[in-house]
Amino acid sequence: MTMTAHGPVSVAQPRRHRAHWSDIGGGRPFAWLLVITGAAGLLASWVITIDKFKLLEDPGFTPGCSLNPVVSCGNVMKSGQASAFGFPNPMMGLVAYSMVIAIGVALLAGARYRRWYWLGLNAGCLFGVGFCTWLQYQSLYEINALCLWCSLAWVATIVMFCYVTLHNIEHRIIKVPDGLRKGLLEFHWMPPVLWIGIIGMLILTRWWDFWTS
Repeated sequence: MTMTAHGPVSVAQPRRHRAHWSDIGGGRPFAWLLVITGAAGLLASWVITIDKFKLLEDPGFTPGCSLNPVVSCGNVMKSGQASAFGFPNPMMGLVAYSMVIAIGVALLAGARYRRWYWLGLNAGCLFGVGFCTWLQYQSLYEINALCLWCSLAWVATIVMFCYVTLHNIEHRIIKVPDGLRKGLLEFHWMPPVLWIGIIGMLILTRWWDFWTS
C-alpha cells in the first residue's frame, strides 16, 4: 500500500483483478452436458458394479442385459479385461463420473477454474476415452461380446471428451490454428457423431451374420 495526496492506494488490487480474469467458467449448455454425460456414465457404472457383485456371489447369475450370444453383459463381466487394474473397472467410473457431475453442477452455480484445472479435466477425459477405446477393441475382437451398459459409458465418455476439448480450444487453453478453431466451433457436433458412428459400423460389421440371420 502506498500513500498519495488523495489517500492510501493498494498496489495489490490490479494483481487480484488479473487473477480473477484468468479464471475460466463455462456456459450453461456445457455445464448441463457435463452433468448429463456424467450421470449416464455413473448410472452405467453403478448397474455394472451391482451386477458384478451379484455375479461374484452367484457364478450362475445372468445380468438383465444379457440378451443373446452377442449382447451378453455376463460374458464381458467374467473376462479378465473387466478388471484391468485388479478391481472391477466400473469402480473407477463411480469416482470419475461423480467428479464430472460435481464440476458441471459447480459451473451451473457460477464456478470458474484456472487453466491447469481445465487441462487436468481434459487429461482425465483423454485417459477415459483411451481406456474406453481399448475396451471397445477387447469387446469386439477378444471377448466377442457386447455390454449395453458399457456401450452407454463409452458414448458418454466420447461426448464428454469431445466437448471438454472443444471448451478448452474455444477459450484458447489448448491452442490450435485459428482456421481449425473456427471450424471446430462451427461444426462441433461432427467429431462425436463421426466417432460414435464409426464404432456403430464396427459393431455392425463385426457381427453382420448374426444381425442379418
